[in-house]
Amino acid sequence: MRKYVIKGGNELHGEVTVSGFKNAALAIITSTILVEGSCIISNIPKISDVTVHLEILKRMGASVKLLDDTTVEINCAHLRGSRAAFDDLTRKTRASTYLMGAVLGRFGSAHVSMSGGCNLGSRPIDQHIKGFESLGAKVEIRNGIIHITAPDGMHPARIYFDQRTVGGTINVILAAVRVPGLTIIENANKEPHIVDLANFLNAMGAEISGAGTDVIKVRGVHKLHGGMYSIIPDQIEAGTFMAAVAATGGEIVIRNVIPKHLECISTKMIEMGIEVVDLDDALLVRRTGELRRTNVKTMPYPGYPTDMNPQTGVLMCLARGTSIMTEGVFQDRFRYVDELRRMGAHIQVDGQIAIVEGVHNLSGAPVQCCDLRCGAALIIAALAAQGVTEIGNIEHVERGYDNMVAKFNSLGAGIEIVEFQDEEELANA
Repeated sequence: MRKYVIKGGNELHGEVTVSGFKNAALAIITSTILVEGSCIISNIPKISDVTVHLEILKRMGASVKLLDDTTVEINCAHLRGSRAAFDDLTRKTRASTYLMGAVLGRFGSAHVSMSGGCNLGSRPIDQHIKGFESLGAKVEIRNGIIHITAPDGMHPARIYFDQRTVGGTINVILAAVRVPGLTIIENANKEPHIVDLANFLNAMGAEISGAGTDVIKVRGVHKLHGGMYSIIPDQIEAGTFMAAVAATGGEIVIRNVIPKHLECISTKMIEMGIEVVDLDDALLVRRTGELRRTNVKTMPYPGYPTDMNPQTGVLMCLARGTSIMTEGVFQDRFRYVDELRRMGAHIQVDGQIAIVEGVHNLSGAPVQCCDLRCGAALIIAALAAQGVTEIGNIEHVERGYDNMVAKFNSLGAGIEIVEFQDEEELANA
């Protein structure tokens, strides 16, 4: 097994380049199921979640070729059928949920294992099912497999989501893109990766309009053709580096970003006393003084992203005064709090609200990643802490951050990856 060992206290300086957006990449890779031709996709992040999704496509009969470290060629022309019941793979990533819409859209039926990913509380698929049923499908869940059939065929529909759902919005787009007629999705999510997915599909011959608004229109086409596409930059990776320099002090330039996607994060950083300068496709982020308290409520885009809750929580721990974090998306986002308390944080959680009393400093301690963004937050806390921090369960970080350790070390972080044997391994040795 492996862990991160981090000696805190170093400011961050230099430049770092953000990789492709994990959330966009996973949706777009899955959507190639709908394309009967060769798709060359660039700016793919090198993360384990991407590896899992590519392996799923291979098992379904797709041709997958890595052209370089960040470019993949996928051809799904000869997929074997509508079955994607690969429990050993789908349980590793939440985004495997998108297989439902993509396989249904391609074959008119789908048989998909339940998804996994980070445990952030209940993430029901009732709105996904509502969308599929509106399009003429029937959904049953038996023995851990979701069976979606359309015995009378698929038809266009007007679908109103009872609540905002990223996955539901993506799945209905995927299911409807090859259904003849006009499907209208109302109360849709507006996230940048939904826009990126729509742009990709349009580049392959789809007719999707309104992505980025709360009404998306999908006019079904008979067939999608191959083509080339580049994934947008990862706004959460960029936000993570912004939070890191805010916690440690110093000055960095973050390249390959879309500043508009980062506006809500940049605004909050500035409120906390961080200097953020827009350099067109890059940001200069600098902290020289003390952090100021703030209040944050996470919300769907363009609100403050839930995926920045833990990283921002670390900044609140280091800010003067009392800050309040309200989680507006996931039930169990505050699982990271217990780990920060081990490092000396003063945080009280009541339901979906965390009250954070700033401390003079955090102290190094042994901690464990409980999910992807928790892992990012613990790295930031360790970099800012006094003493040495050991972080376990680092596979969570590698699920969603491309080459994280090397990027941080290029800024002066000094993170070591250490091999070790846990008690169970020693007992079985």
